[in-house]
Amino acid sequence: MRRTDRLFDIIQILRDGKLHKAQDIAETCEVSVRTIYRDMDTLVASGVPVQGERGVGYMITEAISLPPLTLTTEELEALNLGMAIVAEAADDTLKSAARTLADKIDAVLPERTVAEADKWKFAVYPFADAVRGFAQMPTLRAAIRARQKLHLTYHSKGDRITTRTIRPLHMEYWGRVWTLTSWCELRNDFRVFRVDLIQSAEALPEMFVDEPGKRLSDYHPNL
Repeated sequence: MRRTDRLFDIIQILRDGKLHKAQDIAETCEVSVRTIYRDMDTLVASGVPVQGERGVGYMITEAISLPPLTLTTEELEALNLGMAIVAEAADDTLKSAARTLADKIDAVLPERTVAEADKWKFAVYPFADAVRGFAQMPTLRAAIRARQKLHLTYHSKGDRITTRTIRPLHMEYWGRVWTLTSWCELRNDFRVFRVDLIQSAEALPEMFVDEPGKRLSDYHPNL
């Protein structure tokens, strides 16, 4: 069972308002008690009103609950843009609420694995930078759909500004950070770009077609 699915199941178990022992929850979810302890810490950190302690049990106190939702990529983008804007507002209460809401969303999103060399620290990503990244979304999405090459100006690691022509293939969400998987003609290889570091994206008149070795399935067979 994926961790996100397990967290959702735990919430459903606790919603009856009764006290549940970690051992019982662990048996239901078919994981160790230690794993349940970690899950409870995650839920509490995400703002879920869980009360209890190890060795005693856990229960959910009052909460405003929503039914399970399935969001499209565009809906998730809109939600995060709204949170990013509110988090930069002057109202401290709303700023705090935006950040805790973002943590709750992060807690139930599919888990991703990022190379150790690319420590971008997504969980503490600045909201202001997230807003900047969203500005490129319409151009990137349109180019992916149309199979249209893009000319990028990109802020690379080491504080370098580079320009390159790419074949945009796929966008992914990593907890308030979006990335763009592409075939980079400058490097003649696949490259994953952080959307917030794209300074400009210009659609070129040149289209592209799938070629062996340059397709998304060649880079990530599961996509």
